Amino acid sequence: MRTEILSFSSRRNGNCDAIAAYIASLTRGGVHCFSAMHPNPCGHCAYECFHSADDCPHIHDGVRLLYETVLRADMAYYLVPNYCDFPCANFFIFQERGQCCFQGAGEKERAYLAVPKRFIVVSNTGEEHIRAAFREHVQGAPDVLFLAAEAYGRVSIDGDLLRADAAREAVRAFVQRSGPQETAGERQAPTNRPF
Repeated sequence: MRTEILSFSSRRNGNCDAIAAYIASLTRGGVHCFSAMHPNPCGHCAYECFHSADDCPHIHDGVRLLYETVLRADMAYYLVPNYCDFPCANFFIFQERGQCCFQGAGEKERAYLAVPKRFIVVSNTGEEHIRAAFREHVQGAPDVLFLAAEAYGRVSIDGDLLRADAAREAVRAFVQRSGPQETAGERQAPTNRPF
């Protein structure tokens, strides 16, 4: 089974890096640090991608290749820190740059949505906005594990969340369970996306 692990944290050697390494040890998955790619957010352009995805002036910064990597995966894990009740900016850069991957490519977008994904959020705050953002990347309800450092007696900024045995076990159980964590009737059709 091909597993890809995407970390959207900009902090090196923090909780998301530790979680990514741990998941890789459990799955033999490949780890991709989004901020290390030095991705460009949408902008400083004339919206060329709305005419043709291949015309994005930032197409060679690796974001499109990362989407292609997810498309080839049997399972993808997205590790996302939560700041102020929303996913971090790197996650939104990834999401908006989907335009240069999926514009005019409905089959490709449907294939991306069909790739099983699980989300791990390092967060001490709300979940509503985060779940809503993740719905843009899956068919149905997003499969999310929220890890609140304070619940494990840790301070998130210290980056030592996985030193707590219970947090480590929560990640292991999330990775090793067989199916998505949802109840009957929770699945929903994907929303209409701008790309």
